[in-house]
Amino acid sequence: MNNSKANKDSQITIPPLGGKGVSSRLLSLDILRGITIAGMIMVNNPGSWSYVYKPLGHAHWHGLTPTDLVFPFFMFIMGVSTFMSLRKFNFEPSKTAIWKIVRRTVLIFVIGLALGWFGQLCRGLASGETFGQAATHFDTLRILGVLQRLALAYGFAGIIVLFFKNKQLVWIIATILVGYFLILLFGKGFEMSEQNIIARIDNALWGAAHMYKDTTPEGVRIALDPEGLLSTIPSIAHVLIGFLFGKMIVENKDNHTRVEKLLIWGTVLAFAGLLLQYGCPINKKIWSPTFVLTTTGFAAQLLGLLIWIIDINKKEKWSRFFHAFGVNPLIVYVFAGVLANLVGNIRFVFQGEPIAVKTFIYQQLLQPWAGNYFGSLLYALFFVTVSWLFGYILYKRNIYIKL
Repeated sequence: MNNSKANKDSQITIPPLGGKGVSSRLLSLDILRGITIAGMIMVNNPGSWSYVYKPLGHAHWHGLTPTDLVFPFFMFIMGVSTFMSLRKFNFEPSKTAIWKIVRRTVLIFVIGLALGWFGQLCRGLASGETFGQAATHFDTLRILGVLQRLALAYGFAGIIVLFFKNKQLVWIIATILVGYFLILLFGKGFEMSEQNIIARIDNALWGAAHMYKDTTPEGVRIALDPEGLLSTIPSIAHVLIGFLFGKMIVENKDNHTRVEKLLIWGTVLAFAGLLLQYGCPINKKIWSPTFVLTTTGFAAQLLGLLIWIIDINKKEKWSRFFHAFGVNPLIVYVFAGVLANLVGNIRFVFQGEPIAVKTFIYQQLLQPWAGNYFGSLLYALFFVTVSWLFGYILYKRNIYIKL
């Protein structure tokens, strides 16, 4: 935990190059990070999964929805931040730099596992199990997940940038994406079934009991993890692309130049992904190469737009809400995950029947007057607000938690 006001990993400071000029902190980087965390929390916590507006749900298989953008946007910003944080090591593989990467990777991965375990514990206790029974369902604990993917993508990308020169990264990214496409092409990777190479590898490593279960259009439940181990490989390229954009931001001190390059290269990546989707479908659940290109392109464009609005035109009042998310992103995300498990499983007696806190808020307070879909959205927004309050308290007390 760092109680200093100037947390360089959270509020990114870009020092002037060459020892001259004025230091320029891009508030827009924090805001984009905050927007993505708020978005992730909102789409993960509807009042009812049966009543979710289509833009707030993931594409069932091929395709792209606004919800599919929030996770890759955060990964893009992680790449930008990786450039900032490793720059002080001059991108050389020193023991200190490697230890920092390994330590952060392990911590985030373990926190992801712990969050999954806590969810199982809460569900077990809610179903009437003893604490000992509920706490020992390790045979069904999901191995991978959102935080685990973030950890692995960051860890491998961080090691790569220490051992390879920045100018070699474009070729590494291309090799990763082309190689992964060939694996998908010859391994039934575009097929939604347990014969998919991604599912087969996860099943061979830790078994279906430790994997996420999805439903095919025919209604068949299959073990196909959207954060599978194989599909983590292209997410490494995702972080590396963000890293190169971070390099571009640092090397161009003028915000107008930054906006220009972000919009140009973001458009190139987005159009490349959209055009190539006819041979390689855009698909978040397998993190297809076109998904990487399209979402990194959109993320760069949005960052450019935010720099123009916030850092150039100084129109930042509207963005203050997202700042509390952006300076403590992972801890607020973890808080939201813990809170979701608690309100979803803690029950009290209402009108003679036990009811979960979440169910009470949605069904008794929101749904009767707001309806199914709008009530479900209102619950999600309420949940985001509660999570924001937690982040805001940390922010006002100058507490920035670094993992």
